[in-house]
Amino acid sequence: MRSVAAWVAGICLAAGTAFAEGERAGDFDYYVMALSWSPNWCALEGDSRRDPQCDRGTGTTFVLHGLWPQYEDGWPSYCRTTERDPSRSETAAVADVFGGAGSAFYQWKKHGRCSGLSSRDYYALARKAFRSVAISPVFPKINKDLKVPAEVIEGAFLESNPGLKRDQVTVTCRDGMIQEVRICLTKDMEPRRCGADTIRDCTLKDAVIEAVR
Repeated sequence: MRSVAAWVAGICLAAGTAFAEGERAGDFDYYVMALSWSPNWCALEGDSRRDPQCDRGTGTTFVLHGLWPQYEDGWPSYCRTTERDPSRSETAAVADVFGGAGSAFYQWKKHGRCSGLSSRDYYALARKAFRSVAISPVFPKINKDLKVPAEVIEGAFLESNPGLKRDQVTVTCRDGMIQEVRICLTKDMEPRRCGADTIRDCTLKDAVIEAVR
């Protein structure tokens, strides 16, 4: 396969079965970090919500959809925890990572509580995870809508992150569009093999990836 940089230059220059809700916080096996391609999310959902990340000129590429505690089969959600919810200022402080403060709070409520961490520590871990992955410099240069094989997106991440293996990353699609890149991590934030219910690569050969706004 040609490098993703050469491929793009030549053109333009989910899910497993969840367990019941309300599990005990801290009881899980590993994390799934989901990175959402912002322009596609905006086309599917964000524009109708008038989300600020969808404004023209933001230049947003991948944002952190979530850092999700995961079982080897399935995942916990809305867990029981004694930790307090984050304040508005705490969620606003991670809006740059999650694409918005509202998204940051929702991710805490549904997934962060299951980590067993305080909201402050969960957000710090989410930022650390996000920063641990290199985003190919090709992505910010996408200046028109493209149709690409989904495997090219995965290849871009493998190319930019030599420590990643194919069974540690998966690409998902929705409505014919690239939706997310999901990377599986240990509790110590080291890449690991994804569980069988997480490895469900999109196989589309003409998945849409919209231009950066």
